[in-house]
Amino acid sequence: MAITSLSRRGAALAAALSAALALTACGSDDDTTGDATATTATTHSVTADNGTIEVPAAPQRVATIGNTTQPFIDLGGKPVAVTTVRDSTLELLPDDQQATYKAATNIGDQDIDLEKLAGLKPDLILVQIDDAGFKEIEKQLTSIAPTVSWSLDTEWKAFADAIAAAANTDPALSQQKAEFAAKVTKIKETYRTIIEDTSFVDVSRGQFNDPGTFYIADIGCSEIGRDDVGLTLPQADAGKDPLAYTSLPFEQISQLTEYDVITYPVDAQGRPMPDFEPVIETSTWKALPAVTSGRALGLFCPGNNSYGQVIRYLDSLDSALAKLPAQQ
Repeated sequence: MAITSLSRRGAALAAALSAALALTACGSDDDTTGDATATTATTHSVTADNGTIEVPAAPQRVATIGNTTQPFIDLGGKPVAVTTVRDSTLELLPDDQQATYKAATNIGDQDIDLEKLAGLKPDLILVQIDDAGFKEIEKQLTSIAPTVSWSLDTEWKAFADAIAAAANTDPALSQQKAEFAAKVTKIKETYRTIIEDTSFVDVSRGQFNDPGTFYIADIGCSEIGRDDVGLTLPQADAGKDPLAYTSLPFEQISQLTEYDVITYPVDAQGRPMPDFEPVIETSTWKALPAVTSGRALGLFCPGNNSYGQVIRYLDSLDSALAKLPAQQ
């Protein structure tokens, strides 16, 4: 059985890094009738990190590999093949999106079953994995179907644009963009004074953190709060690694007193995420002024590599800011 190994970085890191992606959609070879009065475009060209690729204008059997799965499903897509999504990530998705994912054929995780993929007869393959992993299987994938690949450095808004153009989901994307813009505007207008006068810090920890450590989040949904909403949040200096890459010992929790509001990760029901629970159980956390005064806000961040995920984060942020007590 043709199974090829590939190494992949985590989806959180991929969603967090920012870079530019050029995407172009244009008309291609047309089928012209004998009287030259009508044309029907059956393909179009998209430009991604693996070049300019001719893809179906309206693909019907899309396979998603790596980080393309969730954004494609978020845009209403129903993939015929997917690679493995971690349970902890999958359970953050809405029920209908989880069902769509489970209905697709799983072709593997670190090892992709290329024979199984070929048997599904996809007419388009979307890929976002590490560059070395893609190079290992690029020839096999392109022999199966037109393959469009993006690097892990792709900025999330450009990624959404790219997937929509390649997979013919532009109407869904337009609707999501409009909803996103409306929610950002509402938050900025409703909480203008808070945004202007309040210092925030976003803290978190994950499975990768050593026991007794946490980190200051300046990537992921923190980027949305900072760059789109305008919250004053700490971030790494230009050219430096994100603050989130540095694990801090619990002894440094007391340093969070310099911020007016602390945000931390919760699930869709508002419960602290399991990986973060050790932080809130410390006496140092419980003694923080922001915690004792009701200025520690739980925020739900299901991810930030698609508009649907970010919209859910904005809803959580809106609700949390509404609960802030008045400044004393």
